[in-house]
Amino acid sequence: YAAARQQLYSKGYFIELLACYEPSFRYMAEWWKQLYGESEGKDGIGIFPASLEYTADLHSMGQYVQDGPRTMFETVVSFQEPLNELKIPFQMGDYDGLNYLAGRGFSEVNDVAKKAVRKAHIEGGVPNIEISVSKRDEEGFAELICFFEFACGLSAYISGVNPFDQPGVEAYKKNMFRLLKLM
Repeated sequence: YAAARQQLYSKGYFIELLACYEPSFRYMAEWWKQLYGESEGKDGIGIFPASLEYTADLHSMGQYVQDGPRTMFETVVSFQEPLNELKIPFQMGDYDGLNYLAGRGFSEVNDVAKKAVRKAHIEGGVPNIEISVSKRDEEGFAELICFFEFACGLSAYISGVNPFDQPGVEAYKKNMFRLLKLM
């Protein structure tokens, strides 16, 4: 993962979009942005970390990813087993025309969406990396944290920066404390 990111960066892809089809992944993505942003964004270089919550962001941000500038790549995190599978209910009257999906799990629909989006984005020139986790539970969460932390350090060292300092953060903190003392 670290090597793939750096190879894409060397080809001009300097924005990484971490995407997941699980709404509960939102805060993990926020943690990931903080980890990679402060570890790699130094000395005028680094991959800009951003995140997308699919399928919610498909219509708004999906347009930009599909037809925008070719400076970004996607890393899609998926879970092989859903934690709590919800089924699509049958609706009397079939007003939305989707009763053919009744009884199917939401994870099945998300898997189809993921395949369709991946195909469209790759065909449109957006490189994709997929990270598959066995289950969305405590063990899967721990695996992801260890994986991302190790890969972050390795990726930063490949790019030639120290992942363990944060000079940019220190600069604004010094200014903030100085200004607060003037209040």
